[in-house]
Amino acid sequence: MAVSVELVRTLRDQTGAGIMECKEALEAVDGDLEKAAASLREKGLASVAKRVGRETREGVIETYLHTGGRVGAMVELGCETDFVARTEEFQKLAHDIAMQVAAMGPIYVDEDEIEDGESRPPAQICLNHQPFIKNNSSSVGEMIKELASKVGENVRVVRFTRLEVGE
Repeated sequence: MAVSVELVRTLRDQTGAGIMECKEALEAVDGDLEKAAASLREKGLASVAKRVGRETREGVIETYLHTGGRVGAMVELGCETDFVARTEEFQKLAHDIAMQVAAMGPIYVDEDEIEDGESRPPAQICLNHQPFIKNNSSSVGEMIKELASKVGENVRVVRFTRLEVGE
């Protein structure tokens, strides 16, 4: 089935995938935008898994100070190249994650850091497992994987800290 340029453009805007990838995905599902987007997401997440071991020596350190200056957070979001670190989308995600840390107060980045004897659920104490405050249908980890899929690099939270007056 031939798909229209407008449909390809719409899918590209939604997913950030390449033009040919969008065209092929749409042709494979007879122009169904939702199925094509899901297919591209699956392919992207599969490629993210392959990049997880790569070093993230570039990135940004982003801060967030809550109104009134009583709570603040600092996050290091890492990636592979400074080109990606300078993109608006990468910097926005870093800012949103700093806001997440300030609001939700996670203790660990991921499950593998949890100390023995910790009884609280990972969704409460692990940043990557927490529901994303700007989109409760996704976790912070899923939002990071989505960006990694779009930019084609390993993206991860390297570390974070949260400060609150009186704590």
